[in-house]
Amino acid sequence: MAAIRTDLAMEAHALCRETGASPLQGVIASEETLNGFPLTRVEIVDKAGEQALGKPRGVYLTLDITRFWRHEADSFQQAVESIAELLAPMLPAEGPVLVAGLGNQAMTPDALGPGCLSHLLITRHLKSVLPDFRETAALSGGVVGTTGLEAAEWVRGAAEHMGPEAVIVVDALAARGLERLCSSIQISDTGLIPGSGVGNHRMALDRESLGVPVISVGVPTVVNLETIAHDLAGEDCQVPRKGFFLTPDAIDAKIQALSKILGYGISLALQPGLTAEDLDALLS
Repeated sequence: MAAIRTDLAMEAHALCRETGASPLQGVIASEETLNGFPLTRVEIVDKAGEQALGKPRGVYLTLDITRFWRHEADSFQQAVESIAELLAPMLPAEGPVLVAGLGNQAMTPDALGPGCLSHLLITRHLKSVLPDFRETAALSGGVVGTTGLEAAEWVRGAAEHMGPEAVIVVDALAARGLERLCSSIQISDTGLIPGSGVGNHRMALDRESLGVPVISVGVPTVVNLETIAHDLAGEDCQVPRKGFFLTPDAIDAKIQALSKILGYGISLALQPGLTAEDLDALLS
């Protein structure tokens, strides 16, 4: 069990169901379809659920966008609209929002957070000319290895200065299954702990640390080699070298596409009067 690493609540829930001898307590899970995309809802409702899945209580929504990679008609627009539809109810009805892009722009599988911000409609500096737009600010502060600052520190500093009603954090995640790579989008109202899926736990970004609701949006871009070996060969499998991660082919193109999907989806959640076509015009 220790070798299994995943940031996805739906995978943690499935693993508990596979290995548990008794009914899983404290967790409610369901499956449905949204705009043609499979959607899994996992809600952790109490301490028993937290202990079972190893995640804080809250709602975890996972959208499977596999058909986007098959280039099906309107799949980009439908993915963007689905993200907005899932994200909007988690946000306060009004007030400024801070979007934080976590990750290392120099490492492609970890560049999703910074990349997303280039496709986000930023409005805080345009209040005088766009008074009807929700005030939105964004920043990406790099990783502790290059800045000496924990993400929680620079996000908290910006939040204290700006005073947002909510913070949205965007980050690359780790998955258990190869089929989830770049194909699952998880949205949660619990915030996140950067690096937890790759065994590099950092300071948490959540309501307790920032003082406002924190919503996380992420996509798994890596799978731990030990996790794959465990699934294929069982718990007794020994991996000669640890700390290796697999990422899909064409990761550069996939991160670029996912950055745009997330940036547009978050923008539509914050500015519900707009469309994807409007964003094309405003961000081009």
